Amino acid sequence: MRQSRDRRKAFRRGHVAEYVAAVWLMLKGYRILALRYKTPLGEIDIIARKGNLIVCVEVKARKSFEQAVFAVSPSAQNRIRAASELWLSRQCEGARLSLRYDIIAIVPLRLPRHVAGAF
Repeated sequence: MRQSRDRRKAFRRGHVAEYVAAVWLMLKGYRILALRYKTPLGEIDIIARKGNLIVCVEVKARKSFEQAVFAVSPSAQNRIRAASELWLSRQCEGARLSLRYDIIAIVPLRLPRHVAGAF
């Protein structure tokens, strides 16, 4: 019973972190195109756009910024890349858009940290 309660709590915490990260990006001038975009190849937490730049963002909520950044494993990076290439291939103007992979670290009682070009 406790494990399922802990999982639900972690799931909610992850969703809250994604919304905080989306608001943070909007404050920085990005337009949010998708939240929790799912494909058979993987999931992208946030897809945002600024000009001709598409940013695929992985959001991590941890106790420290370092833990959050290092929590994005190489296999997760590969899944995000595969999902983003599929998303981009479905866009009519995909050929003229640039793609970047970022991490937003969410730490309690601190402002989010946006690591541009993280992988």
